[in-house]
Amino acid sequence: MELGAGKPSFLRNILARVLLLGVLLIVVRFSYVVTIAGESCNVGNFCFFSLPDNFNFVAGTGVVNKAVRSQPAGLSKSDLYTSKHWIKSVHLYSSIFQDLISEGFLSPDSKSLCIETPLGQDVFALKEIGVSDAVGIYKKASKPLVIAAKLNRIPFDDDTFDFVFSGGGRFDGVSRPLDFASEISRTLKPQGFAVVHVRAKDTYSFDSFLDLFNSCKLIRSRDVDGYDSSMPYIREIVLQKHSQILGKSLAGGGSGNKCSIPGHKLELVHDAEPLIKQEPLKPWITLKRNINNIKYLPAMADISFKNRYVYVDVGARSYGSSIGSWFKKQYPKQNKTFEVYAVEADKTFHEQYKLKKGVTLLPYAAWVKNETLSFEIHRDPGEQVSDKGRGMGRIQPVKSSSSGGGFDGVVDEIEGFDFAQWLKRTVTEKDFVVMKMDVEGTEFDLIPRLFKTGAICLIDELFLECHYNRWQKCCPGVRSPKYEKTYEQCLDLFTSLRESGVLVHQWW
Repeated sequence: MELGAGKPSFLRNILARVLLLGVLLIVVRFSYVVTIAGESCNVGNFCFFSLPDNFNFVAGTGVVNKAVRSQPAGLSKSDLYTSKHWIKSVHLYSSIFQDLISEGFLSPDSKSLCIETPLGQDVFALKEIGVSDAVGIYKKASKPLVIAAKLNRIPFDDDTFDFVFSGGGRFDGVSRPLDFASEISRTLKPQGFAVVHVRAKDTYSFDSFLDLFNSCKLIRSRDVDGYDSSMPYIREIVLQKHSQILGKSLAGGGSGNKCSIPGHKLELVHDAEPLIKQEPLKPWITLKRNINNIKYLPAMADISFKNRYVYVDVGARSYGSSIGSWFKKQYPKQNKTFEVYAVEADKTFHEQYKLKKGVTLLPYAAWVKNETLSFEIHRDPGEQVSDKGRGMGRIQPVKSSSSGGGFDGVVDEIEGFDFAQWLKRTVTEKDFVVMKMDVEGTEFDLIPRLFKTGAICLIDELFLECHYNRWQKCCPGVRSPKYEKTYEQCLDLFTSLRESGVLVHQWW
């Protein structure tokens, strides 16, 4: 009898402990969600239980209908929801979404995500027109419409949403647009639609934007009324996701090394400053003045939709020669941060680059293959070779060096590297690449190599100094003996580059 009486008591103790453990787990889970994650139990799959309808919270992927009509706790949110700006924004988004519904890109059953929405007016508008299953994300939550999330790590599984929206021209200001585009494509269902509003209207920025979405196809693009006076117009782009990647092959990729320069780059070449057709009698003056006539690419087009921004100075010499004196101070960067590469073989200049942040030194000579080269510093008539490290000379394979015979100068051995292959390994067609090339005549070797490998298609803008037997400042009527090429041959090189779609400028 005593044993029988003790058995129910033992079972009750076990059940009580299990119940207490369950309650403890729920409390810990709830505490984590609210205090650590900064969310509430309305976010799908965050809690072990679902809230009743009368809580009027908005769920992340299963929203209670008409929830957004309730006023959130706190006077500030109440004032926000009744402000003129809020009402105007909601009306604008409602009109946009209704048009998208009539065109078949959106439906009341679409599971929808609004990206980079600080307050959630677009989410509110979706619910107002009957698209109840909608949620917004931003770096800081704005409950109950918006949850906190990072753009490069959207907290939803692959193929989750039927409709993804990015409004307000916010895509334009994203620091890494390729990561942003990749996350949109990842979370979008096959055959789902992404609608993005951007500010830019030029062809260059439009095609750069499309290049970010390898798995999506352009359905349409149109101009719509903007949000306010600061944004009087906006371009609305509709994309549809496909199950297979539709992206273009990389330059030099696939079965061959040829590349096709896109049409938006050809348009820029057409708008560039004219080439100087007649050989200048005083090139040290004429070519230097030409910088005032240059039409820089960022002055003609929006470069916001590039993944990285890269400046390559080939034949950089000292930091102040062009990186510090020209590119840092004069080149229009549209507030973008550029990665800088300095290609300079002359050891005299290497030490100063160790102190320059944001600059990567390549202490070699840009060449057509990896091999040892001779670096020859010639002198013009009346000129003395007083500084071995001035970095102005010709590079040649060692076997063809002119160090014997009547050469009056300095010869060093340096290492050359396959510049075209390095460029293909370093950047992609989704990056914005600016290049300055001053290689003392080697341009007639490097440019054909860039075309042959397809690396030329990776360059958005090129500043090229072409070396020829120019008239000398010191001696009227005397041409430089350093180079065999003529001005006509240089002009042919510039012309062929532009005809091929390369935005090249005459440098000095």
